[in-house]
Amino acid sequence: MPPARFVTDSSLEHLARRLRFLGYDVATAPAARLEDLFAIARAEGRTVLTLSPRHPRRWADVPALVVPRGDPVAALRGIAAGHEPAGPPFSRCPECNLPLERRLAIEARGEVPARVTRGLTHLTHCPHCGRWYWEGSHVARVREWLERALGRKIGPDARV
Repeated sequence: MPPARFVTDSSLEHLARRLRFLGYDVATAPAARLEDLFAIARAEGRTVLTLSPRHPRRWADVPALVVPRGDPVAALRGIAAGHEPAGPPFSRCPECNLPLERRLAIEARGEVPARVTRGLTHLTHCPHCGRWYWEGSHVARVREWLERALGRKIGPDARV
């Protein structure tokens, strides 16, 4: 099965970030109307993630998943069970969705705390927004939440 590519609006940004942590390609179109999401999905070969059960006839050829309201664990589990991620966990920028690049920690000097550049040899970097990422306590907490939600371990390089 080919990796899934999704698009959603800002109402599902929290879910989109969690899916990106798992390696899913999830584009967000802030303030987009439902029809806009379907147009983007058709143009880019994506599946619409939406809270709306409405699926306009003229977009019948565009796949859509209705996300259950109020249960982020069920939504995450359902998507992960039925779709292949684009990459391993923590390989995409949670902010802008681009694949992260592995870079030398020394390149981040002055942009991240000094203890990070002293303690690690490599970090990951987003080429679009310029953010730096590393395995720290936040990643450990996010990984723990994701593992509880999915009911299984996820390693740094494991496919979900």
